[in-house]
Amino acid sequence: MKFAVLDFETTGSQSNDEIIQVGLVIINQFQITDRYTSLVNPGIGIPSSITSLTGITDEMVQHAPRMEQVIGEMVPLLTDAVLVGHNVGFDLSFLQKALDENGYFPFDGRVLDTMDLLRMLFPGMSSLQLSLACQAFGIEHERPHQADSDAEVTALLWLKCIERLLELPLLTLQRMCALFEAHATDLGWFLEEIRTFRELQPAAEPETGKFFRQFALAVDDWDQDEFVREESDVAAIPDQFSEFYAQVKRNLQVRFEMYEDREAQVKMQQEVEAALQGKQHLLIEAGTGTGKSLGYLIPALYYGMKQDKKVVVSTHTINLQEQLKERDVPLLHDIFPVPFRAAVLKGRSHYLCLRKFEHKMNALDFENAKEDRVTAGQMLVWLGETATGDEEELHFGSKGPQFWHTVASDADSCLNRNCPWFRKCFYHRARYASNNADVIITNHSLLFTDMKAENRILPAYKHLVIDEAHHFEEVASKHLGIELHYFQLVNTLQWLYKDSRSGQLSHLRQRLQKHEGELAAGWVMTIDQIVPKLVQIKEDWDLLTEQLYQLLAAGSDPSQSEMGQPVLRMKKEKLPSIWPTLQGIESNLYLNLNDVSKKLDKMLSELKEVQEEYEVQSVVTDLGGSGKELTRHKDALHFFMNMTDDTYVYWLEASPTMKAKSLQLFSVPMDVSPMLKEYFFDAKESVVMTSATLSVDKSFQYTCEQLGLGTEDNGGKLKTVMLPSPFNYRQQALVVIPRDFPSLKGMGSEAVFVEKLVDSLSDIAVETNGRMLVLFTSNRMLKATHPGLKDRLTAHGIQVLGQGVDSSNRSKLTRMFQSHPACVLLGTSSFWEGVDIPGEALTCLAIVRLPFQPPNHPLVEAKTEFLKKQNLNPFMKLSVPQAVIRFKQGFGRLVRTAGDKGIVVIYDTRVIDTNYGRYFLYSLPGPKIEHMPTTQLVSRIKQWMGEHEQ
Repeated sequence: MKFAVLDFETTGSQSNDEIIQVGLVIINQFQITDRYTSLVNPGIGIPSSITSLTGITDEMVQHAPRMEQVIGEMVPLLTDAVLVGHNVGFDLSFLQKALDENGYFPFDGRVLDTMDLLRMLFPGMSSLQLSLACQAFGIEHERPHQADSDAEVTALLWLKCIERLLELPLLTLQRMCALFEAHATDLGWFLEEIRTFRELQPAAEPETGKFFRQFALAVDDWDQDEFVREESDVAAIPDQFSEFYAQVKRNLQVRFEMYEDREAQVKMQQEVEAALQGKQHLLIEAGTGTGKSLGYLIPALYYGMKQDKKVVVSTHTINLQEQLKERDVPLLHDIFPVPFRAAVLKGRSHYLCLRKFEHKMNALDFENAKEDRVTAGQMLVWLGETATGDEEELHFGSKGPQFWHTVASDADSCLNRNCPWFRKCFYHRARYASNNADVIITNHSLLFTDMKAENRILPAYKHLVIDEAHHFEEVASKHLGIELHYFQLVNTLQWLYKDSRSGQLSHLRQRLQKHEGELAAGWVMTIDQIVPKLVQIKEDWDLLTEQLYQLLAAGSDPSQSEMGQPVLRMKKEKLPSIWPTLQGIESNLYLNLNDVSKKLDKMLSELKEVQEEYEVQSVVTDLGGSGKELTRHKDALHFFMNMTDDTYVYWLEASPTMKAKSLQLFSVPMDVSPMLKEYFFDAKESVVMTSATLSVDKSFQYTCEQLGLGTEDNGGKLKTVMLPSPFNYRQQALVVIPRDFPSLKGMGSEAVFVEKLVDSLSDIAVETNGRMLVLFTSNRMLKATHPGLKDRLTAHGIQVLGQGVDSSNRSKLTRMFQSHPACVLLGTSSFWEGVDIPGEALTCLAIVRLPFQPPNHPLVEAKTEFLKKQNLNPFMKLSVPQAVIRFKQGFGRLVRTAGDKGIVVIYDTRVIDTNYGRYFLYSLPGPKIEHMPTTQLVSRIKQWMGEHEQ
């Protein structure tokens, strides 16, 4: 088989753009046999942005051959070849244009894309961007965005794909072939060719994979993995934690030659152990560099093993949960003097349901034809690798999450022990592991799901450690509230019935029609009665959401929202005049949904008696799950439209681009602190809460009130501890405030502010050679700043990346920022915390505005009204503390290790002009703080960096 791996550099991506460089690599019999490369004179000027990206200038192509000559030299190489490219559609379109313009027949051979194969064959690869994909394989990519270099590495990636295909379990390859019709797609043809080649080879070593129901898996049955701790192990655990830690420390010193205790970490371990032992609650603020995870894991494991009690550790983000699992727990396994078991348990939808996946594969029922088949292929390969079945291990294409939703585990459609896959089930494996664990690592979301499920998910526990605790109250509001998205109801309706061939009811009808008799005919009739109702429900839901969106668009001010999207609070005492009409539509929806639920329930309960005889067990189970989901959506809508509970806040949200199709209905309890008190602080023996940001003005009062812990009570059940940071912020960080910077008050002030901001940021970025993170509170202001800053810095070779402009993916933007030597990254809400950019990639942090929540956000507004009724100052009681905690998180992005140093520029002069400004500056961990005229910023930064160079 001959492959021609092609890459073009062009003057742009429009149809009238021209080729400026060609790279072509020929592969024959799985080896590179030929190469062709040439610059091309495009006959037009090369835009500066392309020169900046590729390094190719007008002078370089001035004497290069024209495309007419180059294409003539390429055509013989392309004869009888399969064309391969990285995002091949781009290169193919330019190739066809060049062939056509120069009098050649179009390329009519087969075309394959490395991106499809990489996604399927390496399901854990975090980025398919060419340089990052090369990095994952250790392939050196010398000159990114030059066609010869790009074609060369693409060819090497293609060879990696072929190598992988040749070593996959044959069964997996055969199932992949079944996904793609060989005659219908080039990808299907190629997989079929590889399969035929593999099947004709003499049998090598027998395949070592584990095979079950025609799938190659990486796992055995989950109940075979029993862990028993010997009594002698427990007896060997010292009675005093200090003695135990001394043993751990000795092992750490063996493992890490330069290991030294961190004073704050040792103090944290002592406090956590004392709280668990003394049945106390503990609020402990520990800054970056403390090593919080080992600060609580070591004492939690010691206490859990010694007392034979489970300790649950909860994080806000899946990222931190993964870090504990992948980094901290393996380290502790190595250094602990006795064996222990730690388990990770996530929400059920994070795990693959093997029964649903098998059904999907057998039915080949795909919503997005090509994308879903690639995703299914990716998951087939992954099944041969994964021990957890956790979606976090997969990196999907754009429609991947949608496909995952159709095969994810869920309680409503679980057959439990009746499922043929039960002994392999990833979710039950994780549950089983958590039942046998000393420490269970979970997340805040699952804690509240477990609470709502009356503690039937997590094993019984009385000891809880909450990391990233500054998010606990916010997550509680979200999970104890009720939310309904337009597509949630639409998707459930479409799972039930999409058309006569697609949907659970259509599948059931097809199965029943194969059987004769009154029973089957009766159920077919029931389905035929339900389907028109579902169509009517969809029409009424579209009508209702359209009208609700009109209300939202007319009554909201998107400029007041952080992300620039419309938000509108609905108050029972001030409802718009159209509300009774909308309630009438909802009433019809409610009646029809009820009717569907009753008919569905009756039919399913009858079918369950004979489901094996009719071979409908799987579809009956899934229908039962969809029916329950429909009931939940019906109740959520009814609750919102009737607003029967005055302790809830109700509002609408949508995206200005997707309009009614992005509508979300929120019903959220205004104050969750009583529930937190009842279900956690009163119910648990010990709750330890930790974060780098729990205090405001050296006090925990705000956090205590938010969590339902009342006022600080140091003598009783609650203890609060503030640990000093291990970093020398006086030496490592300089905070500068331009005291004459314009404010945002008055007409046209934002335009002036943005203009001055672009001037100042570009001057500083030139001095620091990029390496700057700029934090915004407004999406709109970020987008206003981005183009001006980019224009100013491109000439200096400094790249500007904007969240929501260049990409919305935080991880991708962070990787791009770190991989570029001179870069400025503009970020909004999600960049204020959880972003870790240690070392020289980040030298300067700019905070554009203090991170106050928009005062008109419905939840903030309702809490404000509540505080006013109590004659309290909502600004000082709520707005300032919230903003200070977020500000501290933002500041924490700069110094991540003892070797980091840098500058923070605060462009919001309220920190020095107002009485409350001191709360922000006093909350910082001791950096040098100076204010000066804007014109002096650059010289002061230059001077400080010169003084603090290592």
